[in-house]
Amino acid sequence: MRIRKTIVASALAMMAMTGMAQTHYEANISVGGKAGVSLSQTFFSPTVPQGMKVGTVAGAAFRYIEEKNFGLIMELNFEQRGWTENFEDAPYNYSRTINYLQLPILTHVYFGSDKAKFFLNLGPEIGLRLGESTSANFDVNNYQSLPDFPIRNRTTTQYAIPADQRLDYGISAGIGAELMLNRRHSVTFEGRFYYGLGNQLKSGRTEAFNASNSMSIMLSLGYWFRVK
Repeated sequence: MRIRKTIVASALAMMAMTGMAQTHYEANISVGGKAGVSLSQTFFSPTVPQGMKVGTVAGAAFRYIEEKNFGLIMELNFEQRGWTENFEDAPYNYSRTINYLQLPILTHVYFGSDKAKFFLNLGPEIGLRLGESTSANFDVNNYQSLPDFPIRNRTTTQYAIPADQRLDYGISAGIGAELMLNRRHSVTFEGRFYYGLGNQLKSGRTEAFNASNSMSIMLSLGYWFRVK
C-alpha cells in the first residue's frame, strides 16, 4: 500500500509542475482524438500462463499548455484489456476481454522544434468497467472431462470468477513524437504503459487469487487541432 501511495503521489507531483515557472508563454489549447491497439496481460498470483491480449483503444483528448515545455492532457478512452492464456502445444484457447472507459489525467512534457517534438506523458488513470466477454474453444464448466486438457500444474479457478471491481485505477507513462503539419494541425504516435493498482477479479488472502492486476501497452496514432 505504501508503494502505491508513493507512485500516485509522484504522479500528482509531476502534474503540479505545470503550474510552475511563471514565464510568459502563449497558451495553447488543443482538442483531438486517438486510436490504436492495446496489448494487455493480467498479473495473477498464483500465476496463469499468458500471451498478449490484443484489443482496441480509441478516444478523445484535450490538451492545455500554459508554460513552455509543460502542459496537461485529459483523455476519455475506450480500451479493451484482459488476458489470453497460453496452452503451449495443447489445442485449446481461452481469452477474457474486459472493456473499460478510461480517464487519464497526464502531465505532458515536450521538447523539440516547431516542426517536430518528442514528449513524455505521465499520470494517474481511473477506469469504469463497461462489461466483459469470454472466448474459448472448450466448455469452461466441464474442462475436467477433456482427456488431454493440461490441468496438471495449471490454475483454472479464473474460469468461474467474473470481473469484480467496477472501478479500476492505476498509473500510466508514455513516450512519443508529434509532427506539426501546420500551426493548427498535428499528428502523434505514442507508446504508453499502464499498470493497474486495483484487481480485476475478486482477490485477497481468502480468495483464489492474491492479486489480479491489469497491465497493458497501448500503441496509438493521434491527431490534434489547435483551437487557441
